[in-house]
Amino acid sequence: VRLVESGGGLVQTGGSLRLSCAASANSFAINVMGWYRQAPGKQRELVASITRGGNTNYADSVKGRFTVSRDSGNAAWHLQMDNLKPDDTATYLCNAEILPSLRNFAGGNLELWGQGTLVTVSP
Repeated sequence: VRLVESGGGLVQTGGSLRLSCAASANSFAINVMGWYRQAPGKQRELVASITRGGNTNYADSVKGRFTVSRDSGNAAWHLQMDNLKPDDTATYLCNAEILPSLRNFAGGNLELWGQGTLVTVSP
């Protein structure tokens, strides 16, 4: 199973972007779908996540501005980012947590990562 991201780019302060992440196969093995970000010189941080049941979680810094969603079947999930700020500039990576009982369907992995996509917010 591979995760393929799309979206990202350059936007002005106050603008919007939408990121998407698609699982190449066996999405039924995914338990939690998330988005992380890492800015230069900073640690990777969780931005938002959504469970297979639809429960969401957000970092305090993005609450009210970002929305995470998923397609039925969990084959793809998205991060709608509104009212972007320069502090949101980072490489964004999608993440999938695999159900331990189904790890064989994910190459034995309990966690998968996308390739990352750069989001740049200009002042």
